[in-house]
Amino acid sequence: MYKNVLQNIDNIALWPVISFVIFFAFFLGLLLWVFMVDKKFIDHMKSMPLDETESSTTSTGNSHV
Repeated sequence: MYKNVLQNIDNIALWPVISFVIFFAFFLGLLLWVFMVDKKFIDHMKSMPLDETESSTTSTGNSHV
C-alpha cells in the first residue's frame, strides 16, 4: 500500500538526494572545522570541566567584585 502511495508522488526521487547532499555538506563542514580550529581553543574547552575557578562563580551566581 505504501509503495503505491509513494510512487504517485511527483519527484519523489529528489528528496533522498537532497537529504544526502545536506548531510554530506554538514559532514564536510564539520570535518573542515575540526582541521582548521585553533588548538588553543581545543585545549581551553578540554580543561573547562576541570576548572574550579570558573564553575564556582557561575554555580553560586555571586560574583566577587
